[in-house]
Amino acid sequence: MALPGGSQAKEGTGVNGEVLLQGIVGSQAYGFAHEGSDIDRLGLYAAPTSSFFGLGKPQESYVTTKPDLTLHEAQKWCRLALKCNPTAMELVWLPEGLYEVRHPLGDDLIAIRRSFLSARAVRNSYLGYASSQLSKLKHTAIKMDTHEDPAAVQDRRRKHARHLVRLMLQGVGLHQGDDLVVRLPSPGYVVETASAIVLDPRIGDMLLAGAEKVFDKTSQLPEEPNTVVVEAWLHGVRRSFLE
Repeated sequence: MALPGGSQAKEGTGVNGEVLLQGIVGSQAYGFAHEGSDIDRLGLYAAPTSSFFGLGKPQESYVTTKPDLTLHEAQKWCRLALKCNPTAMELVWLPEGLYEVRHPLGDDLIAIRRSFLSARAVRNSYLGYASSQLSKLKHTAIKMDTHEDPAAVQDRRRKHARHLVRLMLQGVGLHQGDDLVVRLPSPGYVVETASAIVLDPRIGDMLLAGAEKVFDKTSQLPEEPNTVVVEAWLHGVRRSFLE
């Protein structure tokens, strides 16, 4: 079944399969995009089931920069989502208006999205990725003996800081039992806090310490994801695309 947008995605990436979900992610989805911000797209597709039967295996991901689009094969996306990878998880929690392709199997995936969540994976991924962003910010300094534009360096530091704040807000919310909020309710707070962190990274350290205390409390999430439900969905995908 070729849904609107599916053929375009295939032509842009050379993906051999059917796109099940595709949408706009990144700053456009979070609500703090500015003029000139890139439009990033993420999706998942199902490779033909027969492609798993030979000596090789289907390509797990397709990436193109014109447009900026990443597509993961269904099995790889599930592996990422079971680890609560923050980028992969966004795809099944997007606001309705940001989806560009929705296959019925993609709708089924959205319906079981909480099956991928677990307390340990949310803590490890969101706290880990947030800590990584702060580390990158601290190590991204303006060096006057290089030819890199100082304004570009500062812009990159602000980006790291925004991701730090966003990841902590989203991760803490999931830990406490909320849905994953992609379109942040207070993007201005994120931008202002990020600016403060760029000026004084110790603020980032304090925010991380506060988030870690929340993660130390009992979570509303299960200890392990519901892999039975996930496996059943993936089996359904393979049956649907068995030639």
